[in-house]
Amino acid sequence: MICCSKHVRLLSAFHTLHPHQPSKSSSLHPLSFDSCCSYCVLQTWTAADTQHQEEETQFQALYPWRKQSTGGMIRVKRDWIIPPIRVLENSKQVPEALVQIKSDKIFRGEVIYKLEGPGVDQEPKNLFEIDDKTGVIRSKRPLDREKHNSFTLKAFALSPSGERLENPTTIEIVVLDQNDNRPTFTQNQFTGAVAEFSVPGTSVMSVSATDADDPMTENAILRYSIIDQESIPASAVTKTMFGINDVTGTIYTRDVGLDREVVKSFRLKLQVGDMSGMGLTSEGVAIIHVSDINNHAPQFSPYKYSMTAVENRKNYEIGCINVTDRDDPGTGNWEAKYFISTGDPNRSFTVSTDPATNQGILTVVKPLDYEAQTDYSLILTVENVNPLIHKAYNVPVSSATVLVTVVNENEAPRFREDPILIVVPESVAPGTRLKSNIAYDPDDSQLRYEISRDPERWLDIDRDTGEITAKRTFNIRNPHVRNNVYTAAVKVTDAGGVSASATVAITLTEINDFPPQLFPLSGSVCKEASQISSGVVLMAVDEDLPPHAAPFTFKLQNELSMNWTIVQINGTHAVLQLLVELETGEYAVTVLVSDSGSPALGAYAQVNVTVCLCDSFGDCKSEAVAVFGSNVGISLIALIIIMASIALLLLLLLLAVALTTCGRHHHLKRGTGLLIAESEDDIRDNVINYDEQGGGEEDENAFNIDLLWNPHDPPPTPRFFCPVAGVPRGKQPVRKDTPHNLPSPSYPRRPPADPSDIEDYINDGLEAADQDPNVPPYDTALIYDYEGEGSLAGSLSSLASDSSDGDQDYDYLNDWGPRFQKLADMYDPR
Repeated sequence: MICCSKHVRLLSAFHTLHPHQPSKSSSLHPLSFDSCCSYCVLQTWTAADTQHQEEETQFQALYPWRKQSTGGMIRVKRDWIIPPIRVLENSKQVPEALVQIKSDKIFRGEVIYKLEGPGVDQEPKNLFEIDDKTGVIRSKRPLDREKHNSFTLKAFALSPSGERLENPTTIEIVVLDQNDNRPTFTQNQFTGAVAEFSVPGTSVMSVSATDADDPMTENAILRYSIIDQESIPASAVTKTMFGINDVTGTIYTRDVGLDREVVKSFRLKLQVGDMSGMGLTSEGVAIIHVSDINNHAPQFSPYKYSMTAVENRKNYEIGCINVTDRDDPGTGNWEAKYFISTGDPNRSFTVSTDPATNQGILTVVKPLDYEAQTDYSLILTVENVNPLIHKAYNVPVSSATVLVTVVNENEAPRFREDPILIVVPESVAPGTRLKSNIAYDPDDSQLRYEISRDPERWLDIDRDTGEITAKRTFNIRNPHVRNNVYTAAVKVTDAGGVSASATVAITLTEINDFPPQLFPLSGSVCKEASQISSGVVLMAVDEDLPPHAAPFTFKLQNELSMNWTIVQINGTHAVLQLLVELETGEYAVTVLVSDSGSPALGAYAQVNVTVCLCDSFGDCKSEAVAVFGSNVGISLIALIIIMASIALLLLLLLLAVALTTCGRHHHLKRGTGLLIAESEDDIRDNVINYDEQGGGEEDENAFNIDLLWNPHDPPPTPRFFCPVAGVPRGKQPVRKDTPHNLPSPSYPRRPPADPSDIEDYINDGLEAADQDPNVPPYDTALIYDYEGEGSLAGSLSSLASDSSDGDQDYDYLNDWGPRFQKLADMYDPR
């Protein structure tokens, strides 16, 4: 497939040399085909082409498959390169023929041409078309280079049956640019800043613009310029202060004299033009602010101030100091810092800066004392947060004088110490002076004292002098005394009604005011010399606290206790032991026990010791065992008499039981459950006690109380039987918190005859139980006798009986007298 004509070749060359001058000559139109041959190729025209070159080129175009060579004719593959078709954008000659294509395939029938690609059947569509018979490609609408700067199309040569005659040809259409877009600034308004007194040539800011035209052409070559300058405030500066680089758009200073105190900012009107400033133009705005530098030092205005301050107050403002500064407000060049150079050795004042007004605020940070100093003369200096520039270093530092007068006020009384510490012994006598001169008034006012808190009312205070005295004796064991410290409070008020309070902490020291007590006061020891370890363990207790309590010292009264000795175990316990063998019986031993106090206190205690015969376990034997087991001789006759007496006693007891049983059977009346006398006439209002609790009418023996025992518990052990090894015979379990060898006290055996003595009888029993070491302690669970899981006897109620009372004969009740007549009528209504 080839393209034709010479005019196309000439037009292509013309567009290359003059892209901005579209051809209007009809002689150069690409579709002047009258002088064309059928087979030709587009070729770039140049004025320097020679006739020889044209002939050689024509030969190669007409016969591209031939090639001259020393080796003869060679057939080569066809490969056409079509130069780009250049089309000017925004052309008004539409439709416009661009190029014509023809197929060089030898085909006698009709050839159909087709075109596809962007601008034809792809977006953007309908920009180009092809004549399917002639192969002429046309533009249908004006083109826009800013939207599409080139198009790549493919042309096809088809037979009428749709068969592709040869490979498709690529056609590239390049859209040539026109200067149809104005340059525009990238911002609506540019903003910059320059420091005041900047030297000429100082760069301030840069502006920029863009142009949618082809950047490779002069249509997009931009130039910048400043067309107007306006100062704010208006007419503050009339000379041209800024310039601009026309190529880069950089704005710079051109002259001296930028003073922020004179002019605040500038408004520049900018212009940008394409085609190196000769083409289309646009305007913009740049705002340049003159920034401040610290070239002005702050100055006090005025230079003297007078203020008043109330004594005894702190952290409160007493006045303000004013300064002026010509620099830009709100910046570090304007913000002031204040210093107190002289007049405040104790640093009782400070000056802070108000960020809104830049004023100095004078504040009292430590309480002032009118009685110590009545006025102050303060010298203040000021400087900026940012340092001054070097040109302003020679400016003197501003200073101001502030006279502060201290105002007197009624001050509250003051305690010399808080808390008021007092250390006294617990047995201090009432009226003893504990503390004096506890407070004073800075204004020398008359003071009045009072006790504001004293839970035990142990203290008293003089209303005028404030002297604290003991009102009564202290008790270190009182609940209000914690860690030996009793806490109270006092209050003092001056003549103006101003008061103050303080805590009184009284530390009570322990004294030795209680003698030790000895426990227990009774016990038992073995008389045998072999029982050396036997003895009475004694313990001492003292109500005093250390160091006036343990360790204790135990001693015996020498002239009365020659047969005894006492061995100290530790600081609180000792053992009283025999030195020689004594006869069995009761002995009184006097023991002296002393504490460790200073001075030490002691007390005598009489210990009642029972000397007894002991068994192998070291426990005292019973009286009978002691007699039989003792070394005291008993004659055979005496032993026989004793045994005979016991046998006679048992015989009499059996006889009494037999007589009682016979008498009961004689008095039972058959068929009734009532016991009556032999004589039917002997009816008396007496209740007869037979000392029996039988099991019913048919039971002739006493009821067996063993049925009430718990069948799950073992039967009770006799008193003198030892079922478990290690438990002494005849001994009940004893308490583990008391010595085991102490005898039980004697309990009251008979109740008093007079009811008024009942209380004493109960109290005696309680006291004996408290002193009995062989009873369980108070928190021991008490176990009582088990009464069985159910009764073995049947119901005694006639309602639950199988028999009826209707079968009984109650006539005999009428024979018992008038007193039983009513009962007979109730049981036998017949």
